[in-house]
Amino acid sequence: MDQLMAMRAFTRVVETGSFTRAADSLNMPIATLSKLVKALEAHLGVRLLQRTTRRVTSTPEGEDYYDKARRVLIDIEDIDTSFSAVKLQPQGHLRIDVGGSTARDVLIPLLPDFMRRYPDIRIDLGVADRPVDLISGNVDCVIRGGALEDSSLIARHIGNAVMVTCATPGYLKQHGIPAYPEELRNGHKLVSYLSPVTGRAVPFRFTHGDETRDITLQHHIGINESNAHLAAAVAGIGIIQTFRYSVRELIEAGSLVEILATWRPPHYPFYVVYPQNRHVTQRLRVFIAWLGEVFPQAVKG
Repeated sequence: MDQLMAMRAFTRVVETGSFTRAADSLNMPIATLSKLVKALEAHLGVRLLQRTTRRVTSTPEGEDYYDKARRVLIDIEDIDTSFSAVKLQPQGHLRIDVGGSTARDVLIPLLPDFMRRYPDIRIDLGVADRPVDLISGNVDCVIRGGALEDSSLIARHIGNAVMVTCATPGYLKQHGIPAYPEELRNGHKLVSYLSPVTGRAVPFRFTHGDETRDITLQHHIGINESNAHLAAAVAGIGIIQTFRYSVRELIEAGSLVEILATWRPPHYPFYVVYPQNRHVTQRLRVFIAWLGEVFPQAVKG
């Protein structure tokens, strides 16, 4: 038995909660991974995992072994890193998850700079507005905005996005240009962004100095994906609130018009988030540092 590989296989099963996801993350056949875990259990003389038709969980002995094995694997990676060129030139596979409009308008345009700096880092980019499970989803980090509620994750602030309210010239010609937030109640059609987590419409929020107002109206249409949300506004369906970086070129081209500019929504914070119980690799460290350098200016729009 390759004990080191068996330890890696076992810890990935615990972290992902699945033999299939663990095998995928380690790029090995599921049969090979299963044999490694069984050989490890036979070597130790204890059952580490409890298998059911629906899920895989750790036994009490498995939980204890996982904590000790994870520390050993972290120490081994640190030793390897300290004696190799990786310390100077990070390499390996980095899995990142990010929302649709942020990927399209911010991260992907910036990535050529990162890839020039770190040509030996390979990137898998998952793009979706719906949050992923950082553990079972086998993701190194996610870029997310807004309120963060999971205290088991580490979140590093990487910038504040400017938000705007806008609509097409044709829509405003037909329905009029509101001068104050309350005028949205006078027959205007709102295109709401639906939270992918709760399914509820995010309220239209406005600030003026120290004053904040939320306008909660029945929306004309609600959409739970950021690119489609913007497309609905460009189609003239109604008024949206969105990131200025997503609509800057459309506003400059005259396809959209910003309204209520003196009542802009509050800035929207962005974070890079990763599990606190997972070793931060050198490639993740340099990615986080790079985000802190380039992301704040990019999201200002």
